[in-house]
Amino acid sequence: MRPGPRNLITDIDGLYVGNAEHHGIKTGVTVLVGDKPFVASVDVMGGSPGTRETDLLDPDRMVESIDALVLAGGSAFGLDAASGVVDGLVKKGRGFTIGPATIPIVPAAIIFDLINGGDKSWGENPYREMGAQALENAGVDFALGTAGAGTGALTAGLKGGLGSASLLLESGVTVGALIAANPTGTVTMGDGPHFWANSFEIDAEFGGLGAPADRISQAQAAMTKRHLVDDFGPSNTAIAIVATDAKLTKAQAKRMAVAAQDGIARAISPSHTPVDGDLVFAVSTGARPLGDPIVDAIDIGHAAAVCLSRAVARSVYLASAAPGDVMPSWRQKFAAG
Repeated sequence: MRPGPRNLITDIDGLYVGNAEHHGIKTGVTVLVGDKPFVASVDVMGGSPGTRETDLLDPDRMVESIDALVLAGGSAFGLDAASGVVDGLVKKGRGFTIGPATIPIVPAAIIFDLINGGDKSWGENPYREMGAQALENAGVDFALGTAGAGTGALTAGLKGGLGSASLLLESGVTVGALIAANPTGTVTMGDGPHFWANSFEIDAEFGGLGAPADRISQAQAAMTKRHLVDDFGPSNTAIAIVATDAKLTKAQAKRMAVAAQDGIARAISPSHTPVDGDLVFAVSTGARPLGDPIVDAIDIGHAAAVCLSRAVARSVYLASAAPGDVMPSWRQKFAAG
């Protein structure tokens, strides 16, 4: 397996990602859209998710394909970003048609970034407009780190961010991942620069540091934001999308999402806590038929988890410092010299 040409989820033909952000508020929105509707499902493992229209992604629900997915900051306010995306898709004539009505199907998930040092004294909810702008910005190339839904993200001790990665499988299938990483736990080992995801790194994509020479204690591994800053409340959740061009049913996409959760657990310690809203959407564009449905499904699930671990590390590695930050960026803390 090797990364695609961009090492982004958009290495899957027909998928596009758009970002919009407000650096004064320290928040943003990321939209995944296809050139046509796509099959999708979701798996939720965090204890505090914030979502919109995720129930219809269960395999037993009627809707077989959706029009876009939204990752947003803003906690409950951020769910309104999907309304801006819906408005934009209607203007493009996209959506589920019932008689004269066109209804875009746009599930969404949010991170909690309301106490990250940004100015949250808006007079009107800004997320609907950011959602519409992110849709307009959608393309095959997009920024990582302090961008889109990762603009105001934090981890335990470091800034979080938006990350993405891809893999080309020997079968010809492409798998990719996209994440807004804002977890309670750590992405690096203890107080050092080494990433938990180091075993899955390709071509020094997040610094090429490998594993540290000394062992990291379990106490260090379990550090969280509230251990580090006594007056800093919970600001949690890793929300992700994994995607493939393999032709999957909703049930198979669900299993892909379940497998990809391992990627979060391998890259963030602790993960899936009661105060995190960790979830993974899974997307299939259906361009490539499966060969062996069992073997290929195993390979795709494994690749999704590997991509997601790498995307987590890239989100933190590529984050940039900004005025008013309450946490340093990885580069600020470890690459200043």
